[in-house]
Amino acid sequence: MNLRTSARVSLTALLGTPVTDAQGHLRGRLKDIAVATGPDAGKVAGLVLKTRSGLALVPSQEIMETPAGTLELRSAGALVPLVDEGNYLFLSQDLVDRQIIDIHGRKVVRVNDVDLEWMGKGAAHLLRVAEVEIGLRGAFRRIFKGLLPRATLESLSRKLKPSGIPWQFVDVIEVDPARRVKLRIEYERLAEMHPSDLAEILEDLAPAEREAVFTSLDEEVAAETLEEVDPKLQKALLEKLDEERIADIVEEMDPGAAADLLAELPEEQSDAILEEMEPEERQEVEELLEFDEHSAAGCMTSDFVYLSADATVAQAADALRTFDGDQESVTEIYLLDQKRFLRGSVPLARVVMAQPETHLKVLAEPRILSCAWDLHQDELAELFDKYNLNALPVVDAQGRMVGVVHADHVISFLREKL
Repeated sequence: MNLRTSARVSLTALLGTPVTDAQGHLRGRLKDIAVATGPDAGKVAGLVLKTRSGLALVPSQEIMETPAGTLELRSAGALVPLVDEGNYLFLSQDLVDRQIIDIHGRKVVRVNDVDLEWMGKGAAHLLRVAEVEIGLRGAFRRIFKGLLPRATLESLSRKLKPSGIPWQFVDVIEVDPARRVKLRIEYERLAEMHPSDLAEILEDLAPAEREAVFTSLDEEVAAETLEEVDPKLQKALLEKLDEERIADIVEEMDPGAAADLLAELPEEQSDAILEEMEPEERQEVEELLEFDEHSAAGCMTSDFVYLSADATVAQAADALRTFDGDQESVTEIYLLDQKRFLRGSVPLARVVMAQPETHLKVLAEPRILSCAWDLHQDELAELFDKYNLNALPVVDAQGRMVGVVHADHVISFLREKL
């Protein structure tokens, strides 16, 4: 019997399909489809059959589709009792009706069905996952399954607008840590997303799925994401983590954001996290915790790039390369004297355009703008609006520079007031 070439079929349509041997004897019905994970993600490893003696697994290359729409075993010995789920993802059990992450669309969606594809004769894997269906078409199939003949159901569903996500853009969420490791499910592609997008995805997930994704992120990505979510969600994300793990994440955060986070936690928990942090990072955060959260110092970061006025552009480039803070937030290089008094600032664009031997004081802005550490956020916002600022240095009572307020902090403050 010949296989059709590259024909689409839905999981809903396949489930329950009779499976016969070459003589036409019924051997079971299709219960589920096992899909490989890791490097072979998306390849159908086997089909799960419900037989008289229990569940059995048939390797994908040992089964074929007949012109009548049934499934046929290539050899009688292909049936193997399913005693262990192995390193497989089961489409019906693990995917349908579950939340997944659409990497391409950067959103959380629910799976209504799965579209598979029969490949041409001689292919290494005769059946493969093409895409997941998240729209009305998949829901229609499942609602009317068993109420309409298969051919009629497929014909009617094809008239509905498809809404599918190609398998390569699907990130499956597994809440069981042990099974996640076993299935080799990693969220490497999530780490490549912008922290704001990742934060929105976490907000849209159910608590168990949210915890599964967040706990799998490395410290740097987790820190960037935490900075983008509101305090209530921050607490929820950290709830199941121990103090040592939280400390590792907080150390990667901007000091100002870290201080804001710890200020929202119970004092006992905050102190325990600080105890687990490295001395240098702990000192920075502890100093910021002393400030009023509604003041300029309360929303500043103590991470900024500074040099002496006699430094050159070449030295500025070295300072930027070795800067441990958020490099994307750097818009200016500040010129400080030995007592940390602010003597000027140089826009980054001027540094990029200048010759390496140029002294920074030549490139400095003619006017020096700064604000007092205790300036209220309302007045701070007015300064940013008046002078159209990207960043503003903060000085202490003695006039020494202690930090920088960035425009995104001011924007966040203003949004909270709306």
